[in-house]
Amino acid sequence: MATEIERKFLVAGDAWRNAAHANQSFAQGYFNDSGRASVRVRIEGEAANLNIKAAVIGSARAEYEYDIPLAEAREMLDGLCLTEPVEKTRYWVAHEGHTWEIDVFEGANAPLIVAEIELGDANETFARPDWLGREITDEARYYNHALAFHPYRDWADNTAG
Repeated sequence: MATEIERKFLVAGDAWRNAAHANQSFAQGYFNDSGRASVRVRIEGEAANLNIKAAVIGSARAEYEYDIPLAEAREMLDGLCLTEPVEKTRYWVAHEGHTWEIDVFEGANAPLIVAEIELGDANETFARPDWLGREITDEARYYNHALAFHPYRDWADNTAG
């Protein structure tokens, strides 16, 4: 079984922007709102995939991903998904031996900014950059699936702090 181990944090300030070495636009939509797994289609620039993730909150969960034709992904995003797409630009930032993924959300989830780090082990240590805010790994509402069905703009407390 494929397992993803990642931790999520809010971002404090813009200091990370100068260290970003690449970025990519993403649009993703969800086919279900079940409690067992999220099933999504994602367009990353000119590539696309189907992704299935266990609906588990925390740093480790099962994940499966399959490449699909871009044209089919666009059709699925436009005609089969249950919500508007979650749109974001992802930036990659290297920091002391790890690469951080910084997601700057657009549309219904702006101005939310979330940092993620993928780890080889749930207990792996890592250096915290100065721009890292509070940890949100265990807060379901910050997961992309949750943001699709309950966008950040609709939160009563959307100060992201």
